[in-house]
Amino acid sequence: MRLKKFYYLLFVFIAFYNCKEKEYSEEIYEKPVIIKEAPSNFLSPEESMKTFYLPKGYKVELVASEPMIDEPVTIAWDGNGRMYVAEMNTYMQDVDGTGTNRSISKIKLLEDTDGDGKMDKSTVFIDSLLLPRMMLPLENELIVNETFSYDLWSYKDTDGDGVADKKERVYYNPNRRGGNLEHQQSGLIWNLDNWVYTTYNPIRFKFKEGEVQVDSLDIMPRGQWGLTQDDMGIMYYSSAGSENPAYGFQQPAVYGDYNPPGRLSKGFMEPWPVVGTPDVQGGPKKLREDNTLNHFTGVAGQEIFRGHRLPPSTYGDLFIPEPVGRLIRRAKVKVEDGKKVLYNAYDKAEFMASTDLNFRPTQVKTGPDGALYIVDMYRGIIQESNWTKKGSFLRPVIIRKELDKNIGKGRIYRIVHEDITPDKRPNLLGKKASELITYLGHPNGWYRNTAQKLIILKNDASVVDELKAIAMDNTSFLYGLFNSDRDLGIERVHALWTLEGLGIIDKELITAKFKDEDPRVRITALRLSEHFLKSDDTSLFSDLEKLINDTDTEVVNQLALSLRYSKDKQATALLNTIAEQYSQNEIVAHAVKESLKKDDTKLAQLKKRIANRGLNDKKSVLNGYESYNQLCATCHGPDLKGLPTEDGGLIAPSLIGSPRVIGDKKVLSKILLNGLIGPIEGKEYGIMVPLKNNSNDYIADVLSYVRAMNNEGGVHKNVVRDAREESKEREDYWTLEELLK
Repeated sequence: MRLKKFYYLLFVFIAFYNCKEKEYSEEIYEKPVIIKEAPSNFLSPEESMKTFYLPKGYKVELVASEPMIDEPVTIAWDGNGRMYVAEMNTYMQDVDGTGTNRSISKIKLLEDTDGDGKMDKSTVFIDSLLLPRMMLPLENELIVNETFSYDLWSYKDTDGDGVADKKERVYYNPNRRGGNLEHQQSGLIWNLDNWVYTTYNPIRFKFKEGEVQVDSLDIMPRGQWGLTQDDMGIMYYSSAGSENPAYGFQQPAVYGDYNPPGRLSKGFMEPWPVVGTPDVQGGPKKLREDNTLNHFTGVAGQEIFRGHRLPPSTYGDLFIPEPVGRLIRRAKVKVEDGKKVLYNAYDKAEFMASTDLNFRPTQVKTGPDGALYIVDMYRGIIQESNWTKKGSFLRPVIIRKELDKNIGKGRIYRIVHEDITPDKRPNLLGKKASELITYLGHPNGWYRNTAQKLIILKNDASVVDELKAIAMDNTSFLYGLFNSDRDLGIERVHALWTLEGLGIIDKELITAKFKDEDPRVRITALRLSEHFLKSDDTSLFSDLEKLINDTDTEVVNQLALSLRYSKDKQATALLNTIAEQYSQNEIVAHAVKESLKKDDTKLAQLKKRIANRGLNDKKSVLNGYESYNQLCATCHGPDLKGLPTEDGGLIAPSLIGSPRVIGDKKVLSKILLNGLIGPIEGKEYGIMVPLKNNSNDYIADVLSYVRAMNNEGGVHKNVVRDAREESKEREDYWTLEELLK
């Protein structure tokens, strides 16, 4: 007995020692003096780095800068840690955006050949692109999307010289992507569920056995620039257009866009820059007395940090770049009764802020080395030309500060900690699937996701038994006593999803995982059980019923989400039982409510609404429905009633019952063609941007959908044609007063 007690105490001591985090100082540097009106002249990378404010212990290291890179917007790594950098070389080269649509942008391939963390080799991997915005490295190829296009292209370097020499289109959509430059899709992220997602588009892709599968999702979140995922594949969206720094993160995107009140803590929307912000589109009302930004506006390129070479307290935090405010927010993600709530990690301060007016962080990323990377477009103008026209607030500010002169540069940094050494570059390409399996439990999420992706791309069935063995192993506690850097729970999650990616969905394994000690594994098993629920298999219901009383609310919520895929009356009975037991929990109650709708989707309701219309009219409305949800929903909301702000207002006015929508079709067409500015019924909203670059058909379709939702007839493309002709000489936005005349 004494020996047993000794071993027990020894285990407790080891567990305490391993689980205790080293205490890192998170104190902010002494409160900086706010610079109300900073100069706009260019600084060298070394000079610019001196303007950065970071918490004690953190420091910035330069990874790459001009002339090696020019106008960088996004980065991605291949399995060996080589960095692809997408450049928008024609973006806002003057205040009017002259020459934006020239196909001269590039994707460069950077390498750190000596392992010091700084790139020292660069090649132009792809030339002559139109503003590339999405990249996905696969095994030996790079998938790319360009602005104004839905197409996906595969580029390969077959001779190893760092330059792509083989190009193939792997997804084709003949339509031109609508909207202006800022309202285009981004992302192309390989999610935990093995689907590849983008923002805006209600479709997702799967890359398998050299083919691309496409799946439609008409209820997923939309988002703008930036897309990231946490350990469980839940994605975080943002939208600069609606000044929304984070949303869509309550549940996996496949279940729809759900943004409950209170997901952002009180005061979260207020940023804390260290420099005055003269060039904010909203003008003086967006500024404090000290001239600093008082509300998030240019949110972009966010990242859930999943690296292992910063203090452990940073793991799972959301980092949000704000290029207009020249800062990066660090948000803590806390789960409160099942609801994820974001809090600023600091009191009236930011993780990173700069007094350099040209510091324009457009993206942050978890690096293979475990550090946090920052893409700094480093330029004067960050807003697109629709917001810098004559008559705009921004234009005279840009000219006064000479921000239009600051082009042609760019920097990439990494954030490290003075007490932690980043890892060396990875070496995953060329490894066998059996060798990659060990990385599924790596403490760095980049390794786990990359290994899963590469195993699936190899499609090697010889590793199935080993993956099943990992998934079945429930020894997380004992292993964790001696291995504090490895999370076997999340390793089992990746093993299960890797099996799914290889086409193995084992009912016996899934049933066993309903009882796994880790709630994350139970949640994964529930998601995988949907394969059987969709095929009307009722054999799992006795096991699913037991999960109603699971000790983890998130497991019960996932059960409610997954049951929507069964039409069987047993699924309805289970959902009603969950509803009774969790009536006071808004997250679970919402999941139950949505799942009980079963096949009653928004699209089905729309088709029912227009059932008696002619074929061409139906086609126009349904096309408009898709376009609206890709673009207009960002501000007007998916229900057309205006997207709510945290303070109870609306980003844009409601389109339901709007006299402009149900009124003169030509006037309505003119609003879309040239945009709208100024008060609407006594209230100020943001600028309605022009859509004149889109075809008459596109605009007519959008208007037909909006009017259909008001039970009004459609808009023919000839009406838009006539409105375009009447206003062809006009460059400025309309005001409502002018249109009413």
